[in-house]
Amino acid sequence: MLKILIPVDGSEQALLAVHHALRLVGEGLRARFLVANVQASANLYELVVAHDPAVLQQVSDAAGRDLLRPAVALLSAAGQQVESVVASGDPAQLLAELLESHACDAVIMSARGGGLRAAVLGSVSQELVQRASVPVTLVKVPDGLPAP
Repeated sequence: MLKILIPVDGSEQALLAVHHALRLVGEGLRARFLVANVQASANLYELVVAHDPAVLQQVSDAAGRDLLRPAVALLSAAGQQVESVVASGDPAQLLAELLESHACDAVIMSARGGGLRAAVLGSVSQELVQRASVPVTLVKVPDGLPAP
C-alpha cells in the first residue's frame, strides 16, 4: 500500500490536495496518508522576548496541529489511514526529510500561484519537486479561488 505525504498549511488551497487524494482513492487507489504542517522557525525577536524557548515550540506545535485538523478530519471521515506530523523550519527541506524518515512513496500537494514571493524566492512546491526522491503530484489551484 502506498504511503502519500500531503503537506498542508491550513488554507483552502492546501485542502485541494486532500480532495484530489480522496478522488484517487474513490477510483481505487489504496493508500495511507501522512499529513504534515511545517511551521516557520521562531525569529530573533521572538527568541529574545520569550522567557522560555520551549513555550515558543509548544505554541508552534499547537498551531501546526490546529492547521492539520481539517485535512486529517476529511481523510479520517473517508475511512483512510492517516497520521500527522508538525515540524518547524524550512518547509521544502523538512518535507523532503519527512519523505525519507516516514518512507513515503509519493507527495500530493497544492501548487499555488505564489505571486511575487514565489517569483523571487521560489515556491515550496517547486523546491520539493527538485528535492524529492519520489513522484510529486501538484494540484493546480483554480483561478477563481482567492489567494491565501
